[in-house]
Amino acid sequence: MQEGGNDKFLLDGFPLNEESRAAFEAVIKFEPELPLAFCSSVEEMEWRLLSRIQGREAIRKGFEPFLKSSLPVIEHYNSRGTVRKPYRMLGGLSPPLPSLAVRQSMSKSVSIPPPSSDESGRVAALVIGAGGREHALCFALQRSPSCKSVFCAPGNAGISSSGNAVCLPELDISDSSAVVSACRELGIDLVVVGPEAPLVSGIVDDLARAGILTFGPSKKAAALEGSKSFFKSICDKYNIPTAKYNTFTDPSEAKQYIKKEGAPIVVKTHGLAAGKGAIVAMTLEEAYDAVDSMLVKGAFGSGGSKLIVEEFLEGDEVSFYTLVDGERAIPMASVQDHKRVGDGDTGPNTGGMGAYSPAPVLTPELQSFVMKSIILPTVKGMAADGCKFVGVLGAGLIIEKKSGFPKLIEYDVRFGDPECQVFMVRLKSDLARVLLAACRGELSGVTLDWSPEPAMVVVMASKGYPGAYEAGSVIKNLEAAEMVAPSVKIFHSGTAFGSDGNLIAASGRVLGVTAKGMNLEQARERAYNAVEAINWPGGFYRHDIGWRALPKTQAEKEG
Repeated sequence: MQEGGNDKFLLDGFPLNEESRAAFEAVIKFEPELPLAFCSSVEEMEWRLLSRIQGREAIRKGFEPFLKSSLPVIEHYNSRGTVRKPYRMLGGLSPPLPSLAVRQSMSKSVSIPPPSSDESGRVAALVIGAGGREHALCFALQRSPSCKSVFCAPGNAGISSSGNAVCLPELDISDSSAVVSACRELGIDLVVVGPEAPLVSGIVDDLARAGILTFGPSKKAAALEGSKSFFKSICDKYNIPTAKYNTFTDPSEAKQYIKKEGAPIVVKTHGLAAGKGAIVAMTLEEAYDAVDSMLVKGAFGSGGSKLIVEEFLEGDEVSFYTLVDGERAIPMASVQDHKRVGDGDTGPNTGGMGAYSPAPVLTPELQSFVMKSIILPTVKGMAADGCKFVGVLGAGLIIEKKSGFPKLIEYDVRFGDPECQVFMVRLKSDLARVLLAACRGELSGVTLDWSPEPAMVVVMASKGYPGAYEAGSVIKNLEAAEMVAPSVKIFHSGTAFGSDGNLIAASGRVLGVTAKGMNLEQARERAYNAVEAINWPGGFYRHDIGWRALPKTQAEKEG
């Protein structure tokens, strides 16, 4: 159903009766620019619509007859006027990741006509992933003038309900052939891979063979993050400053080396461990326990079948992210995150409990040092080895206390989570255009435009995380929380809509409450005000995000 020149379409599941038609016409009449999104239930549609219109009674009353219907709504905004049949949400829900048992190959589930070409050259983008990082990427791509439409697979409830992307929860992102089929049917011009696991598994190689432009490194290049041995070999070969280390598969040999070197010392998994595979052991006993958990108990699976024992570097930890096109690298921004679960950097490691950008500790002079001595030797060295790196390259650094200079402790071959959230709210450049330039080897002369305002994200997690947690707790008042101050944006990491339409927690890390400010203090105040406005008894958060960069007295007072 098309409404005049408004380019709005109602697709599968819309009850085409007089009441619903009148309701939709009321929306078009009173709010012609209202951006709508995939909605998996009437309750989600109501929440989505009413939070957007913010109490405009004319629209609310016009839509009331439809909201009483029991049928689900699935609709799509298409500026070019091509009706496309969307993929249905599973069981009326919008989960962060459906079970393998219910996912189907996209090519088998539904046929979608290819979109008409866009004369302006704008692209259709597909973001791979289901977390807060992917929500932030969808948010930025949706704002990109070079991007005409954004899809996310599998996505989550927050991404779909915000309208930042059309989610494809049925798409199995571990099945490259299904991803290729979806890209062809949807007319995808650019794929952006969020998580590290698909990169290390080779999804970029599979898409490249199908002729699909993809932002991210090849399987071989992704070993910079996927294999600590490969990472250290690059550092050794190209004289990149890093901590001294040794590699072990035998727990007894590892413990003998640890005893010789003494504590504190760092024990790391060889492979991927969801950001939790680096143990800073302050005592020999802690180091021995780390060895046993990896090599004896198998707590980290295949990622812990080999380990790295590394010298402990005392200093400030910070990350510096860059964009790479295979031959060149351009700087993005600095960021500091908070890995430990508890206030005061206590408790076990997590995927990240908060972050802020820029990080004052990484001065412009030190950023130049990182580019010259760490990033560029890596990029040029890998190109010389026939292993060109394309994508985002994040350097995890320690600014060593005794020397004052950074040493490389790890690489991320994708945007961090929650680091990506603060980057995307600060980025003013056209993200789609920049990513396309990287994929095409055309970053020469490209610079990024950033907001001068710092940003902070506070992660809200399910109680019990990073250990056992209970999913399904209800989250309320998000729309009001997002309005407590200018520039607040809530990114969803793990949410779903329950059978009753309520937004629920569906994973460990659930929300990334993000805000900008004139300075870091204001960004922090805004973020925490929004956090406190959220009604979620089943969640928790750290109270001291940003403590490294804030004056000590203020951090103590507010933390």
